[in-house]
Amino acid sequence: MRAIILLLAMVLAACSSEPTEEERAAAVAEVEANQAPPPEQLELAAIRYLEIEKYELYGAGCSFAPDGGGLSAVALAMADKGYFLRGDDMITLAADMGSAELPYLARRKYDGKAYSMTLDIEEGAGERVGDEVSDYPATLTIHDDNDQIVYRKSGIAQCGA
Repeated sequence: MRAIILLLAMVLAACSSEPTEEERAAAVAEVEANQAPPPEQLELAAIRYLEIEKYELYGAGCSFAPDGGGLSAVALAMADKGYFLRGDDMITLAADMGSAELPYLARRKYDGKAYSMTLDIEEGAGERVGDEVSDYPATLTIHDDNDQIVYRKSGIAQCGA
């Protein structure tokens, strides 16, 4: 009889609607793992000659300057790498060699650990502004590692050697 009562108590405990502490912890961990934080609003700093010299950012490619931000480039798209300045940190991204090639060996997409960058230019609307230099209407979009847009601005991509 005691065995039946013990077995009945175990069956009732198994059928209880109350989750165990382990089940609660697993549920909380699953919810937290699937929550994406709100996207940061990324502000890009101008890449000046100081940074160009310090990081040896020489060569062919495209530089992006947003509308209303003056002539200073805030991102560079080069043959094998892309760059932007987040505060004092130079963020380096690898060129996505499967993405479209832009003028002067630049690529449309660049990927990194925490960010990815896409430079969309209107090649048909380019205007030659110097020897081996053309300006194109462009849009720069940067995503964070949760694929959320943290920066998107229109402006000018100046491409040249």
